[in-house]
Amino acid sequence: MVVDGEHLTREDVVRVARLGETVVLAEEARRRVERSRRVVEDLIARGETVYGVTTGVGELREVRIPPEDVEALQRNVVRSHASGVGPPLPPEAVRALILLRINALARGLSGIRPETLEKLVAMLNLDLLPLVPSQGSVGASGDLAPLAHVALALMGEGEATWRGRKATAGELLREAGLEPARLQAKEGLALINGTQFMTGIGILVSWDGDRLLEAADGAAALTLEALGANRAAFHPFVHALRPHPGQVETARRILQLTRGSHRLDSPQAAARVQDAYSLRCVPQVHGASRDALAYVARVLELEACSVTDNPLVIPPEAMEDLRDRSAADGGPGPWEMERSDPGSGLVLNGGNFHGQPVAIAMDLAAIALAEVASISERRIERLVNPHLSGLPPFLSPNGGLNAGYMVAQYAAAALVSENKSLAHPASVDSIPTSANQEDHVSMGSIAARHAAQVLENARRVVAVELLCAAQAVDLSGGPDGLGEGSRAVYREVRENVPSLQEDRPLREEIEEMAERIALGVFQEAVVPMGRT
Repeated sequence: MVVDGEHLTREDVVRVARLGETVVLAEEARRRVERSRRVVEDLIARGETVYGVTTGVGELREVRIPPEDVEALQRNVVRSHASGVGPPLPPEAVRALILLRINALARGLSGIRPETLEKLVAMLNLDLLPLVPSQGSVGASGDLAPLAHVALALMGEGEATWRGRKATAGELLREAGLEPARLQAKEGLALINGTQFMTGIGILVSWDGDRLLEAADGAAALTLEALGANRAAFHPFVHALRPHPGQVETARRILQLTRGSHRLDSPQAAARVQDAYSLRCVPQVHGASRDALAYVARVLELEACSVTDNPLVIPPEAMEDLRDRSAADGGPGPWEMERSDPGSGLVLNGGNFHGQPVAIAMDLAAIALAEVASISERRIERLVNPHLSGLPPFLSPNGGLNAGYMVAQYAAAALVSENKSLAHPASVDSIPTSANQEDHVSMGSIAARHAAQVLENARRVVAVELLCAAQAVDLSGGPDGLGEGSRAVYREVRENVPSLQEDRPLREEIEEMAERIALGVFQEAVVPMGRT
């Protein structure tokens, strides 16, 4: 995959993070990086004051750094900021954040040297991964702590993993044939200033959230079939009168999944004038989550190709393009005159590292995914409750002696309740850091981590619904009368989990079905049926 700083997609990130696809820096990106580096070197030669280059950082921004200490400053910036705590990120998340940082630096507006950036590319391609703690970022100035652990490994310090072995990063770099990077002016700051931790986790959550919704549509269709629901609630006229795109799409998918169903076209189903909301309002609830996740995906793809460094180092060659872009957004401003000699480049101190756009998006993702789980749990309750389903209690053919799916519903309820806490917006919180210089922070990393946990919980809830819906179909006449798509969903469940005749531990079966959701197998079962 060629990385140029401007065209990275969610799918690209997933391919590198999960499939180990290698990357190469575009030649044009390398030239841009070289031009930006020349600006830094010119500034140092002229003795100018530049934040994080010839000054300290944060509250120490007024402290002047003498030329002989410029390199030591960059090392110390990385070492001091590598203060993350907690369990390490999974490898796929580390690969995602490294790719995103490479992509941001490839824009050539950060002042890093090409050879330093190429070392980061080499680490990624070798799958030599730093141990990155999952906690310690407040999301402004970006994800400083986790990104500092990546930069620390690039310097040959801290811990890393390679070929299944954990050791010091320096030892692994040498075994892999790489020399540790010796950071020069601006490079430490360039490596750690950005939103790639929250964005990397966010992209994986966003991608998997789409897979979850497809499985949830399949689970809902199977539950509708098992309970003999009335399909009138999914009529296209209903949704044409409230045409939110996700709602329309969900209703269309449910109708396609249940096409040809003898269960939903029966007189008994028609006699059910109105079903409970968890059945009747699947398009409205799943659809709202689908629309929310579409917004999240747009935010994350925009962020993935943004420059989130500070200060920004803008070479003269980049100015014309940036003037055109700013003119399209309302015209260039007086910033063009900030330096007396703009012909040698600009250094602009801004706040693109602030994670608020991603933080709000990830809070929204957590809410959207929590709602998918919430309505799924209510459908589970309708399946296992004999007073609501007309089926044997807890879907056991030999109730009393056997408890069936009774406690599987408890587990789903517990996960839904946990999601309510996790879905409280992290982005509405802020706590000052750096002696109140950084007096408003995004908490985007927390929002991203919470969304990731909500996603895991929601997968397991939908997994329970799939198991219960398939069992309910078995107890209500079998799969022969199912719609074409619902039958495909049922078949996917039964190929992995047998019908429940006698009580058995369900944990492994729930986890197996959750893993099938994560792998996207229901995309194959559901999406083709949803196409017109």
